[in-house]
Amino acid sequence: MDSASLFTSLIVGLPLLGFIINGLAGLSSPGYRNKKALIGSIANLAVFIPFLIAFYFFLNISQDSEPIITTLFTWIHAGDFTANIAYQMDQLSVLMTLVVTGVGFLIHLYSIGYMWHDEGYWKFFAYLNLFIFAMLNLVMADNLLLLFLGWEGVGLCSYLLIGFWYSDMSKAAAGNKAFWYNRVGDFAFLVAMFLTFQHVGSLSFDTILANLEAIPGEAKFWIAFLMFIGATGKSAQIPLFVWLPDAMAGPTSVSALIHAATMVTSGIYLISRMSPMFVMSPEVMMIIAVIGALTAIVAATIALTQNDIKRVLAYSTVSQLGYMFLALGSGAFTAAMFHVVTHAFFKACLFLGSGSVIHAMEHVEHGLHEEGSNVHFDPQDMRFMGGLKEYMPATYKTFLIATIAIAGIPPLAGFFSKDEILAYTFNAGFGEFAGALYLGLWVIGIITAFLTAFYMFRLTFGTFNGPFKLPSKVNGAEGAEKFLHESPKTMTIPLWTLGGLSVVGGFLGVPNFLLATFTHQEEHINLLHNWLYNVTADAQLTLSHSLEWTLMFVSIIIAVAGVWVAYRMYGSGATEESDERLAARFGTLYQTWKEKYSLDELYEGVVVNPIVKFSDRGLAVFDMKIVDGFVNTVGGVVKLFGSLFRYIQTGVASTYALALVIGVIIVLSLLIL
Repeated sequence: MDSASLFTSLIVGLPLLGFIINGLAGLSSPGYRNKKALIGSIANLAVFIPFLIAFYFFLNISQDSEPIITTLFTWIHAGDFTANIAYQMDQLSVLMTLVVTGVGFLIHLYSIGYMWHDEGYWKFFAYLNLFIFAMLNLVMADNLLLLFLGWEGVGLCSYLLIGFWYSDMSKAAAGNKAFWYNRVGDFAFLVAMFLTFQHVGSLSFDTILANLEAIPGEAKFWIAFLMFIGATGKSAQIPLFVWLPDAMAGPTSVSALIHAATMVTSGIYLISRMSPMFVMSPEVMMIIAVIGALTAIVAATIALTQNDIKRVLAYSTVSQLGYMFLALGSGAFTAAMFHVVTHAFFKACLFLGSGSVIHAMEHVEHGLHEEGSNVHFDPQDMRFMGGLKEYMPATYKTFLIATIAIAGIPPLAGFFSKDEILAYTFNAGFGEFAGALYLGLWVIGIITAFLTAFYMFRLTFGTFNGPFKLPSKVNGAEGAEKFLHESPKTMTIPLWTLGGLSVVGGFLGVPNFLLATFTHQEEHINLLHNWLYNVTADAQLTLSHSLEWTLMFVSIIIAVAGVWVAYRMYGSGATEESDERLAARFGTLYQTWKEKYSLDELYEGVVVNPIVKFSDRGLAVFDMKIVDGFVNTVGGVVKLFGSLFRYIQTGVASTYALALVIGVIIVLSLLIL
């Protein structure tokens, strides 16, 4: 095995090894469960070493390098069908591996402090390592079947981690919800794989992409469309996005892992990997763009009304994923991947920052209980917070940096990636297919950018500005401020790292027109575009430099306007009073946003309840009367014959001898006759 194959195997194998060690040792030895430093070290090294190896690949793979294929063994061989456990390291998979292992490691490190007092500490880290293993299979696979194995693996791990505190039935239900909604999309993905194999005869990426012309136009449409439906499940797009906000039931570090670095990026990665096929189906591209834009603005309006700090961030994730799908549908596959990277930085920072806040609020509650005060409140409700920047300076500063980044304020990371998505969407408006529609989607993108800046600064101001609200809100919480404290270093070091990446991460994709305007040379300074040039099938950006500058300034003005309005309304930390003014201004519309468009109730009424009733009144009756009836009838017949034949088996030797003689006589008689 050469060094490249060995390193590729280690990237995938070490997280699996970490899962096996912590999982089996914790399962078999109660004493091992108390060795938390050892458990955390094994789990962290199982992710950090793959990150270093992925960085080695990054340094040694150029934009023109051929993919490095590592085939471990033949997985399935049936007739003409062969599927290998094989991995490819190319520009796209290296980029995703760096994000998964890099941000994943920081989340693992954070979890050491966050989960230290949890009884399931060993099991939690085993699940985290398994999650990383599944995600690495997804992004490094060289064929659709192995990718699907990772695809299902992250679905399983999300179920285990979202419902980690399963003794709370609401949290267990959230895990079930994530599992079932993802199965809907997964079924569509399976059908797409069947159609692909039917027309190409292989599930390997290189074979599929080299034989796209062999796929008829109608089949190409359905394959792309079904893959997109699969992506809507994993990447939380309309109509399958409702599971993601409920995923907040898991520990906060799980929320950061799912929302920032792993599972929700699966759909964007799949479409980017198969981008040469998608560009051949402009109708599917249009559908992707429309669904992305609608998801972005629907989730943003819901986020305006939420008071749970993690739920605001959850709907923010859904909205940002909508932006990524808008980019995909506009032919900006590299821009979508760019936003995946920057979003991983600032959204992981935001979620881990929210976990730091929740950690402090829970400490306040425990401290009040130790003093004898029977106080209960929701530690995630920002209406009980306020003024925390005085007590948690590191958390506040990193949270503020990430908020500025997601709001799209230059020169932080989110500005560059979001601006590029909007530019490509506007550019698609001048294309030959559905141009006017794309211009309308650009307007939706601009409105969503304003809403993003507004609700994120509403969250930041409500949490960290003004006075600490808990003592005035809850009886018996007087003097609660003395229990507030900054989180330990294992939690703040990842925050500062992610905060720093949120500042500099955008320079991976500095737009080319910035340099061309001043030097009058069309040099490509966009590092990410240069890196992914041969992997993704990006549309050509045909806008003039003056128009690109105009669009950039519009984007900046919109973001700054959102921040300014949020400051005017929420800068003092008065969340509830400003929310009441907002509710009075928008009336029924605000209530619709607050009720999350009643989508959960709609699905319950239209899909879940009818299926449950049909199952109770139809399938249950069929099961009891027909299935059980048939089984019981067979058993009854066997029992009847048994009750008759038991008289033959008497246990008396003379009876058996008589039966033998009679049998011989019958056989001889038949032979003579």
